[in-house]
Amino acid sequence: MAGKIEARLKEIGIELPSPSQPAGTYVPYVISGNLVFISGQGPVGPNGLEFIGKVGKEQDVEAGKAAARLTMINVLAQLKAACGGDLDRVKRCVKLLGFVNATPDFDQQPAVINGGSDLLVEVFGDAGRHARSAVAAASLPFQMTVEIEAIFEIA
Repeated sequence: MAGKIEARLKEIGIELPSPSQPAGTYVPYVISGNLVFISGQGPVGPNGLEFIGKVGKEQDVEAGKAAARLTMINVLAQLKAACGGDLDRVKRCVKLLGFVNATPDFDQQPAVINGGSDLLVEVFGDAGRHARSAVAAASLPFQMTVEIEAIFEIA
């Protein structure tokens, strides 16, 4: 039987992908005590990297938000793996760090990262509310538009 969080994901039309493998010398997540630290994830979809380029140039705020939402789906895929397939173990999201590949004059990083934050609240309710930083980057790996890392508390 699917858990409460899996049912919620299905209800909002999200099927989590298989978690991606690291593109370097690191692990996709680390569990320390009751915390799960998810390595930076990007907007990878069924067709590969789906959002590339800078917000404020090749991408606008709405595309950036969509990139952050897709990125959060990949964060959740890693979290599910870390929880042994049971997302009902998640007690809350503690912290997000969102990077936005942006032009030097772009200043709406929080609006872009809201695409990921909003999804967490949609999935987990109040347990999805978190502390957060949203910062601009001169570039990101593979020119992706957004990268997000996260910390979750689990049971």
